[in-house]
Amino acid sequence: MNNLILALEITVLGMGLVFAALILIWWMMALLTRVTTEKEAPTSETVPANDERAQAAALAVAIAMAEHQLSQAHPLNDPPTAIVSAWQLGMRSRQLSQKGTPIVRNPRKIG
Repeated sequence: MNNLILALEITVLGMGLVFAALILIWWMMALLTRVTTEKEAPTSETVPANDERAQAAALAVAIAMAEHQLSQAHPLNDPPTAIVSAWQLGMRSRQLSQKGTPIVRNPRKIG
């Protein structure tokens, strides 16, 4: 009976540690999310609508971001061809030559 109680205590302690670690990780993720989130962007209410300079700056930023995204795109290179060793080349050529020639078997004698 003493072993059963000890086993249950170890199980409860282990499960408690696992859940405590999960709660700690959850808390750390929430804290990092709260710390690293960016502040809210200014809305149209905070920026004067008639300010032509602000509109021109916003347009210039949008164009620059679009050009930057286009400059990042590049075609992928073809992968290098596989280098075949001499041993592989010999085995493959032997297999190909065997496929080309018919296999002649000696007839079995019955009786």
